[in-house]
Parts: sequence; structure tokens; C-alpha cells
Amino acid sequence: MRIEENGGESASVNHLIFAYYVTGHGFGHATRVVEVVRNLIAAGHDVHVVTGAPDFVYTSEIQSPRLFLRKLVLDCGAVQADALTVDRLASLQKYSETAVRPRDSILATEVEWLYSIKADLVVSDVVPVACRAAAEAGIRSVCVTNFSWDFIYAEYVMAAGYHHRSIVWQIAEDYSHCEFLIRLPGYCPMPAFRDVIDVPLVVRRLHKSRKEVRKELRIGEDVKLVILNFGGQPAGWKLKEDYLPSGWLCLVCGASDTQELPPNFLKLPKDAYTPDLIAASDCMLGKIGYGTVSEALAYKLPFVFVRRDYFNEEPFLRNMLEFYQSGVEMIRRDLLTGHWKPYLERAISLKPCYEGGINGGEVAAHILQETAIGKNYASDKLSGVRRLRDAIVLGYQLQRVPGRDVSIPEWYTNAENELGLGTGSPTSEMSESNAITEFCTDDFEILHGDLQGLSDTRSFLNSLVELNNVSDSEKNNEKRQMRERKAAAGLFNWEEDIFVTRAPGRLDVMGGIADYSGSLVLQMPIREACHVAVQRNHPSKHRLWKHALARQNAKGQGPMPVLQIVSYGSELSNRGPTFDMDLSDFMEGEQPISYEKANKYFAQDPSQKWAAYVAGTILVLMKELGVRFEDSISMLVSSAVPEGKGVSSSAAVEVASMSAIAAAHGLSISPRELALLCQKVENHIVGAPCGVMDQMTSACGEANKLLAMVCQPAEIIGLVTIPSHIRFWGIDSGIRHSVGGADYGSVRIGAFMGRKIIKATASTRLSQSMSTANGASPDEVDNDGLELLEAEASLDYLCNLSPHRYEALYANLLPQSMLGEVFLEKYVDHGDTVTVIDKKRTYSVTAAAKHPVYENFRVKVGI
Repeated sequence: MRIEENGGESASVNHLIFAYYVTGHGFGHATRVVEVVRNLIAAGHDVHVVTGAPDFVYTSEIQSPRLFLRKLVLDCGAVQADALTVDRLASLQKYSETAVRPRDSILATEVEWLYSIKADLVVSDVVPVACRAAAEAGIRSVCVTNFSWDFIYAEYVMAAGYHHRSIVWQIAEDYSHCEFLIRLPGYCPMPAFRDVIDVPLVVRRLHKSRKEVRKELRIGEDVKLVILNFGGQPAGWKLKEDYLPSGWLCLVCGASDTQELPPNFLKLPKDAYTPDLIAASDCMLGKIGYGTVSEALAYKLPFVFVRRDYFNEEPFLRNMLEFYQSGVEMIRRDLLTGHWKPYLERAISLKPCYEGGINGGEVAAHILQETAIGKNYASDKLSGVRRLRDAIVLGYQLQRVPGRDVSIPEWYTNAENELGLGTGSPTSEMSESNAITEFCTDDFEILHGDLQGLSDTRSFLNSLVELNNVSDSEKNNEKRQMRERKAAAGLFNWEEDIFVTRAPGRLDVMGGIADYSGSLVLQMPIREACHVAVQRNHPSKHRLWKHALARQNAKGQGPMPVLQIVSYGSELSNRGPTFDMDLSDFMEGEQPISYEKANKYFAQDPSQKWAAYVAGTILVLMKELGVRFEDSISMLVSSAVPEGKGVSSSAAVEVASMSAIAAAHGLSISPRELALLCQKVENHIVGAPCGVMDQMTSACGEANKLLAMVCQPAEIIGLVTIPSHIRFWGIDSGIRHSVGGADYGSVRIGAFMGRKIIKATASTRLSQSMSTANGASPDEVDNDGLELLEAEASLDYLCNLSPHRYEALYANLLPQSMLGEVFLEKYVDHGDTVTVIDKKRTYSVTAAAKHPVYENFRVKVGI
């Protein structure tokens, strides 16, 4: 519907013109657009599709003169290095090049084009600028999608730095111009849209039956068929015949023309109609996207999926897939090394149970038609209260923590609620039911401390007792929770000892970010904590998961020590709930591997990188204390410490994990030494440049007391009892914090740059003063001044420099900022072993160096 200059509206119900913008990210959006467009054209309307996808995606399904294709890409989606790897920084940079810099030109061109075709309605899936162009042209617009790019890019901003945040705000503002959202199942939170209409799955229809497809392919019904659907193969990947079970065939989508395939792999044409092939297969192996998930559900096809890193729509689609018993997760390592068999055999044992609608294309087309002729589906979009509410939700969205929900208005309902699923970890949810369950201490022996006031520990221990019976109970309707709990239940030998430890997070009261500069700090352990359960078993008695057993059998070496970990609370993040590895992977000949190799090992698969915090404690014990692990190890991790909120969630996991491993293996490690070892895990294996106060507080702190410590490197001054009338509260600012993030690392580098400049300046002044002193009488020599310069020339920690000396001698000499390349040319290095200077990046120096000097002084005065 066009809004005419005289204020009237113009549209003919018999013949409407739609401008349909399709995002430039992959083919998935284009394939679902086809179904909506087909229904619009069938109703007698013209549809102009703005797309970057090949023509055959549309023309293979729609042969009509009413379809007009305009080749143009107005956004870039997520930039992928290969089928499984998203480059977050490149995605933001590419979007800026594609849609931000030429924005004025794009808007002018699109407004003119919309006038030229006399569009009645603009539809977007889900190109942001299309909504703004429609508004400027005076044409209504509607979005049709299961996710929005502001949601996807929000996490990328955290990794790339906040200077890219304006991109997300601009996208959200563009979306705000559309009338309403037609929301598809498996949807993400999309707070930029005020009004929502839910529709069934949009699924492409079948052209041929299973029997017809197999007959054309000359494949009998007795042959098991898997379709490999990644939209392209991971880089450097070569398929091998022994990847498949005997008697199986694999249909390969997206193979290059030059790629050679084994005899049990069949290359499909580029324009193959995948819905027919999916329906003719016994299972699918691929990455999660709306197209693959919707078609797997619609045609009841088991789906073996491999996670993509940093694509935020995936957890919601994955939950839907698993809820309808259609999904099996394959670890990326097993995909690339060809250990497919246990996953494929597991998949064909599933019984997919989706019975929902699959006519979303027809329903969406009807809504679009009604909107184009003037029907009003939207509420008052100019409501100030509504706009404020949206802004608040979007602010939380930008700073959301993966795996954690935020309190949001009722109109915004995430995919889990749609499916009747709850949130939170099994431990926290069980705590309510366990509150009325009598705790049985007969099953446990307390080796250290007591349970006084630790209701969370009681709940965790009760949950362990319940795990023993979880295989007999199918009452839990939470599929994703069942998956975690079933994995945990199969983790332990219930006749053997299990060691449980608890480590709290911490609240930074004073000193904070200056810890790596040697500050005096005051830290308080918080109520929220991480629990870890550990059991060691002889390899011959260890209960292995099927894929781990298959991997070990493939090596033909008999039972070998294996590490298996289950992590609760992975449901809404891109973190895999389980991790396993052969402990021999930590060895290189007779010696443990280097920390650098370990860092690369865990970084291979972002969905498994979390395991570095847990498994990394084992390698540190091997390297630093010479411990060798001959038994297999099983670990269950459950943390209630909020992630990304600056309260040391990672330190709590490290301390609890290392404490449990030490207890299970009879190692005696002092709390201080354990904290320093855990810092090595985070610095060298995880690769996060944290100081040591987090681990020290988690290992050495006491309830209702402040830990006073000088971080040089970790000297405890004492414990300060908190008076009973004083309470400390941590208020969530909504700003996500990560010591592994780009912003934290750049501040630390800036501080160490400042220290290096101060040391160099002091050294120069000392040399000049010494030369002058050689010709002076003893009474004329300022020995105190020389001693100070000598100390500053070898300054170990910035916090050992007084504010007076800093202001008098160095403040005016430090640059406000400095390019990494310029600094390295002049000073060679910055003297920090856990960070690396990026030559092309500019670092703030004065502010980063000044803060620890004054923060240390402030804490001293405060105490």
C-alpha cells in the first residue's frame, strides 16, 4: 500500500506489487522467501525480489512472468571463513563497507526504485535498510524472519570492541520503521520489533516422493542414505570412504567441481532440489540454519548437527530440534577426523515427533496481502512507553551473556517459552524441589570445611544422588536438560568415590583492574559458587560415551586414560554441554605439550573452548608439579556464578576444578599455590590476561570477610571482618565484562606500555644524574633522588610509583595514545608475557597507566 501525497492510500486488492528484500547471507533466507513469494504470485500479484542468490534458487520453483529478480546485496550477514567458522570482526567491517558508508546513496537509490515499480508493500528478510527506505518512500514495510541482525551482531561487538556498537544501534533503528514482524518458529529475541505475528514453519513443498527420488538416484530402500548439507565444505577437508558405516551412502551438497569423492559419496548438482533429497534420506549431517532445521522437522528427518561458532540464532533452533527428538550433536573434531559412525547410528534410532504446521509460507503471504491493501495489524507504534520499553530491552540485548536470560516484557517471548521450556541449570532448578528433600549425609564424607549455610552445596550433592536414578526416569520434559543430565548420569561409576568441591565468585570492593599492576586490593567472596564433582577410574573400568569409545577403538590400543566433562547450563549459549579427550593428547613423547599448543588445541572449536578452564588445570598440574595421570577422569561442572558480569566466573571454575582433581589424586596444594596455578590456566591455556586476585579470592577468601592482598604477585595482608550492620551489593550494570575481551586486553597493554616508558625515562634521568653526581661533592648529591630514580628505572609494578612522583616526573611525558607499531619500534617490547601488542592498533596509554597508580593509593587510604 502506497501512501499518496494527498494523504490517501492506493492499492488494488486484485493486483498488488511487492518489493521483497533478501539478506545476502547464504541461501537459507532465499529458499524460505521462495515459498512466500510463490504464494503471493499464485494470488495474482507481482513480486520484485532483491537478492544476491543465484536465479535458479527462485526459478526452479517459480516459473512466472510476475517474478522479477534484481541482483543487489544491501547487507552481508555473517562473514564465514568456511562452513563452520564466523569471523566476527570481519562481519562488522564488511557490514560497515556494505551498508553503513554508502548508506545515503543506498537510501536515495532504493526510494527511487520503490517509486519506479509502484510498490504497495516492502517485505524484508531481514535487510535492515529496506525498512528505512520504505519509510522514506512512504510505503509500509513488514519483516519476515526468525532472527534479526542486531541480535546476531550484538555478541560480535563484545569481541571486536565497543567502537562498533553504533552498527547495532543503526540496524535496530532501521527495523523500528517496519509495521510489524512475521515471526517464524525457532525465533531469537528481537526487541527492535514492537508488534509480532507468529506463523507456522515456512517449508518448501516436495516435488517428488521418497521412492521416486531413490529410483532416479538408483538407490534401493535397503541402503541407508545421509545427506551432507553444509552449504560448502570446511576448508581443507577431504572425505574418506571409512567415514560411513558399512552399507551407507552420502549425498554431498555444495561440493566443488574439482573435489574428488570416495565411491560411497555422491556429488549433487549445484541446483539440486534439496527438500526432495532430504525427504528421501534417512538422516542429515550439516550445520544448523532455519532451512535445514525446518525441513528436517517437517519431513521427520533425524539431523546430526555440528555447531557453528558465534552465530546466535543457533541455540534457539537447536533447542527446537532437540525438543522434537530430531537432533544429535556431533563434535567438530569428530566431523573433521571422520568419526561419524556412532552419530549416524544414533540418529537413525531417533523418532522425530514434530506435528506442527508447515504452511507458514501460505499464512505469511495472506498476512502480507492483507497488509498491502490496508489492514492494520500493528498497534500504536508512536507510544512513548512502548519505545522506552524497546530501548531498555535492546540495551540488555546488546550486553546479554550467552546462556543467561534477562528479565523482559511479556510481549517478547523467546523460543524456549514457545516450546514450554524453562531456563537455568539443573542445579538451580532442582534446588526448589530439593528444599523439601531431607539431605542424607550418610552418602558423603566432609573432608574440609562444613555445610553450614551452604544450601547450594546441599542441592548439588542431592542432585548427584538423583543422577544415579536418572536413567530410570523419563518424566523430565526438558529435552536439553535431559541431555545434560543423561550425560552426567553416564559419567560416574556409582560404586566408587566421587570428590566434590566448591569455589565462589568474588566481588571487587577496591583495587579491581589494577591487580596486574601490583595494587593493594580488597575482595569479597560472593554467595554464588561453582561446584565440581570428580571421579578417577582405571581406563578399563571407565564408562565411555559411544563416540569416545569409537574413537578409542579406532586407535586399536586398548583402554587408555580419557577425560570426560559435563557442563550444566549450556542451553542458550554456543557452549557444548560435554567435552572429552584422550589424556595422551596432553603428551608429546615423554613430556607434556606446551601451553601454546594447548591454547591452539582448545581454540579449534569455539563451542568446546570452555573446556580449557577445566581440562587446562590438568595440564598445569602436569607441567608445574610433574603430576602424571594414569587413570581416566570424569568431571561434572555446575556454576551459579554469573558469566560476563565481572564476578570471576572463570576463576571459580578453575579453582573448583583444580581443587577437585587434587583431592581425587591425593595432592596437597596450598590455597595460594593453587590460585597461582589456576592463573596459569587462564593466562596461558585460555589466553585471557587476568591478574591473580580472582583466583586468590576464590581459593583463599572466607565468607563475610574481605581479603586484603597486595598483587605482587599474591601476598595476603589479612582478612577484614565485615561488620554485621554492613552489606555489600553487586548491581548489574548491563555492561558485559570479559578478561578475554578486546577492551580488557587493550587497557592492560596500555598500562604496561606506560610502565615501560616510565622505566625508560627514569633510566635516562638516572644516567644523567649519575654523570652530574660524579663531579659534585658528597653534600651536593641527592642520594634520595638517585635511589628513587634507580627504583623507578627497574619498576616491577606501576602501583609502586607514588601519585606525587607520577605527577611530578612522568604524567606530562606519557602520550595519550600510541600506535602499537610506533611503540615497538622505540621500546622493542612492553614487558608483559601474557599479552601481545597489535602493531596496527592504537592503545590508550596515559589513562591506562594513571589508573593503577591512583587506585592503589585510594585503597591504602581507604584501609
